[in-house]
Amino acid sequence: MRIAVHAVGRMKAGPERELADRYFDRFSKAGPPLGLEWAGVTEAPESRAGSADERRREEAARLITHLGGGTALVLLDERGNNPGSQEFAGWLARYRDDGQRSVMIAIGGHDGHAPELRGDAALVMSLGALTWPHQLVRIMIAEQLYRAATILSGHPYHRA
Repeated sequence: MRIAVHAVGRMKAGPERELADRYFDRFSKAGPPLGLEWAGVTEAPESRAGSADERRREEAARLITHLGGGTALVLLDERGNNPGSQEFAGWLARYRDDGQRSVMIAIGGHDGHAPELRGDAALVMSLGALTWPHQLVRIMIAEQLYRAATILSGHPYHRA
C-alpha cells in the first residue's frame, strides 16, 4: 500500500525539514517488507482567497487533484479521533490487509480542511488538543509512520 502526505504550505530548508526527511527515509526503508511503500510528500501552496471558507475550498480542490481512485484519505484535524500509536499502526495494517491501494495523509492550511472533506475521509485524526505548527505536524506524522512500521514488524523502537 502506497502512503503519501499532502501538505498545504512549503517547508523551508532547515532542521525541521531535515528531521522530517530523516523519519520519512526511515519509514521508506522499514515499510516495504510490511507492504507499506512511501510515496512522498506533495506540497500545495496556501490559498490567497479573501475568506477562510474560500481558502479551505481552494485547498480542498488542490488536494482532490492529488487523490487517485481508490485512495483512502486521512485528514489531520483537531476535531478528529486521537488514536495511540498502536491503534494508528493497526489502522494502517487493516487497510493494507483489506487491499487498500493507497493512503493520502492530509495536513491542512492555517484555516483547516473544508468540511466536505471530512465526509470523504476514511479517518479524521487529531495529534492532540494542542495546536502545532505545520512544520512540527509534518515531523510528527513522519515519526508516527516510522513508528507504525516498527510496531507492525515487532521492532523494539516502540515500547508501550
